[in-house]
Amino acid sequence: MNAQLTFTYLQQQQLVATPIRRVCDMPADDRPLYRLHKNGANALASLELLTLALGGAEAHGLAADLLARFGSLHQLARTSKAQLMHLRGIGEAQAARLTAIVELSLRLQEPMADERPQVNTPSEAAELFMPSMRYLEQEELRVMLLNTRNLVMGIHTITRGSLNSSSVRIGELFRHAIEAPAAAVIIAHNHPSGDTEPSSADVSITRKIVEAGNLLDISVLDHLIIGNGRYVSLSERKLGFD
Repeated sequence: MNAQLTFTYLQQQQLVATPIRRVCDMPADDRPLYRLHKNGANALASLELLTLALGGAEAHGLAADLLARFGSLHQLARTSKAQLMHLRGIGEAQAARLTAIVELSLRLQEPMADERPQVNTPSEAAELFMPSMRYLEQEELRVMLLNTRNLVMGIHTITRGSLNSSSVRIGELFRHAIEAPAAAVIIAHNHPSGDTEPSSADVSITRKIVEAGNLLDISVLDHLIIGNGRYVSLSERKLGFD
């Protein structure tokens, strides 16, 4: 094989091995926007949807890089805007766009403003806490307010950061319940690690919250620990509710 043929062969091999990074280099029928118009969003793969969300000439390549880097959309959802901007090719506008899309998707999983779901079991409470808490990168303590019929009156964030007895102000935790007024509350906090096993500190804080609720005549129905797609109910385990 002469030098010219060898050069041509290597060029062809390189073209085959190099993935398409630009949407304009794709066949017209394969472009995400065309497929969206023709088949609807449900027919698009995650890579195609992410390409549309990013926009720009290099969107397809960036979308492929993001999925390869994080492994899944769930892991990508846990990435902050600042972390995204450290990735090559991701500018502030694209990072902000991705962050906004993730936040919108989380809010769509919340009940509508004019709907007041009824909570009678730990699993029903977990379904309301889970969408916005499963991907949090730091611990948050939240309180769900319930009326006498166990209808949800609101959910409020009380603290952010590691949960311990010094960071949890019992008065602040019950302030919203007193103002509402609420007949009962359900407490929840997340473990960013995904491990939902209660710690001794979790049990100790739960006991203090239950005692305070008894003094205020506000029932503390449960304390949930939220992980990524799973939860633990301390009331079901009788931890801090003895």
